Amino acid sequence: MLNEVIWSPSAEKDFESILEYLKLNWNDRIILRFVNRVDDNIRLILEDHKIFPVINEELQIRKSVISKQNTLYYREKAGKLEIVRLFDSRQDPKKLRF
Repeated sequence: MLNEVIWSPSAEKDFESILEYLKLNWNDRIILRFVNRVDDNIRLILEDHKIFPVINEELQIRKSVISKQNTLYYREKAGKLEIVRLFDSRQDPKKLRF
């Protein structure tokens, strides 16, 4: 079981960007629902970090779908959960870099 969460600078930027979009286009209820989904997924991953599939064997990155628009990419690193990206899947997939 992992006990610490580390957000990469890219993941932090992704999260802030998604929140900004939600603030401009949706209401507080939708924002809260999104934040809760992210928190719930992180809790699941902390309990069992192998719960979601590996999508990059070399970097050991796993993929967790938050919603049809957002996907969380993460890996276990030195006993910690590293959130690598929180990607808005409406973007060009070529922008997804780890």
